[in-house]
Amino acid sequence: MKSTLARVIAFFLFFSTLSGCGYNSIQQNEEAVNHSWGDLESQLQRRADLVPNLVATVKGAANFEKETLTAVIEARSKATSIQLKPEMLSDPAAMAKFREAQGNLSSTLSRLLVTVERYPELKANQNFRDLQNQLEGTENRISVARQRYNAAVETFNFSIRQFPNSMTNSLLLKLKAKEYFKADEAAKAVPGVKF
Repeated sequence: MKSTLARVIAFFLFFSTLSGCGYNSIQQNEEAVNHSWGDLESQLQRRADLVPNLVATVKGAANFEKETLTAVIEARSKATSIQLKPEMLSDPAAMAKFREAQGNLSSTLSRLLVTVERYPELKANQNFRDLQNQLEGTENRISVARQRYNAAVETFNFSIRQFPNSMTNSLLLKLKAKEYFKADEAAKAVPGVKF
């Protein structure tokens, strides 16, 4: 009877210890990171999808700088060619390459929109204004998605370092800290325009 009672007590102690080990919360936090990464990718794709329409509208303007359009097309191509899967979010080199490509696209789009200021007929074009508004809205959505992603990364990274979760992670999961989505150095610079 005493051995049965001891086994029951040991059984409950074992499972109560497991419920406090953080395994489930770590899994939940990693899923939150993956979800917010998907949201961010969706907004980046939306921006990439707007670029061909924007370029086609701008091409209609007489004497528009072809080098600016070429730079935008190349930046879009590079940005969409680099895919970052959720399991790669812990790889600093992969994240840096992805950030650089996205930053380059942002920079060339900014340069394009500043250059457009010299073309009053293009600024008056309703299609161009609509695309510009959509692009600005998408940039705002990207900013919000980045903030949410970084908040999810912060929660996840803390959860795998916090005791007793850190022990659970080191013994069972072996998950690495995720990388934050930081601004690329190219995105920090103000686009230069020559008049």
